[in-house]
This record gives sequence, C-alpha cells and structure tokens, in this order.
Amino acid sequence: MIFKKFIEPLQFWLLSQRRCVGCGKDLKDAPRKTVKGKTLAYCSCKRVYVVEGEGSYRRALVNELAS
Repeated sequence: MIFKKFIEPLQFWLLSQRRCVGCGKDLKDAPRKTVKGKTLAYCSCKRVYVVEGEGSYRRALVNELAS
C-alpha cells in the first residue's frame, strides 16, 4: 500500500512530462500505430501508451492493444 502511494504520483509526473514510466524516454520519439481508431505509442521498453489529444498520454489497457 505504501509502495503504491509513492509510485503513483511519480508515474503521473512522468506522464505529464511526456516520458515513459518504465525507462524515462521521451514518448514523442516513440513509434506510433493506429489500432481500433486510437493512436498507440510503443516505447522501446515494451510499454504501450494511448495518445490522447495533443501530447497527452496514458497507459494502454489490454483490450486496446492489437490482437
């Protein structure tokens, strides 16, 4: 529980800076694909993000990924 209280704000801050929560790389350089009408950004550390609006990101859900 205490671990989550520490990690969650850190991940939120990284996403607000447009960086990957796993490796810290800039997500604007990540390759992108359009799947099911959503633009997905694929980081080199294998994490996938949904591009929402102009430069806003969130982690992709399993059902949003390509099958």
